[in-house]
Amino acid sequence: MLTLNRTNSSDADFITLVSLLDAELTEIDGAEHSFYAQYNKIDKINHVIVAYDGTAPIACGAIKKMDDNSMEVKRMYTVKAFRGKGIASQVLAELENWANELNYASCVLETGIRQPDAIRLYTKNGYTPVPNYGQY
Repeated sequence: MLTLNRTNSSDADFITLVSLLDAELTEIDGAEHSFYAQYNKIDKINHVIVAYDGTAPIACGAIKKMDDNSMEVKRMYTVKAFRGKGIASQVLAELENWANELNYASCVLETGIRQPDAIRLYTKNGYTPVPNYGQY
């Protein structure tokens, strides 16, 4: 049974999932990973979702204030064995609902061009490509 838990970045299960994400991104991004990693610190993120299959943490995501109107979606990850089951879409929807509850008008995100599965996830959920922003 899938459950979604709202927490923050000090959550041990979130930290474990992010370490798996970082290991995967190190392989995908190669030499560029250290550039991106500096923008993906997880300290002081107040809005984190961890998804559980029973008691096992299997997916996560977070939102962080970008400006007065928008939150940035960060640190989305699903354990490989659970991909393709709609779990990431559920995590994303819960993050969007949370942003809405906090009175933010929109969510934005950055994902790498070497991550076609992530791009499909976001496109499927109504996100559209925009020019890179901020440090990206």
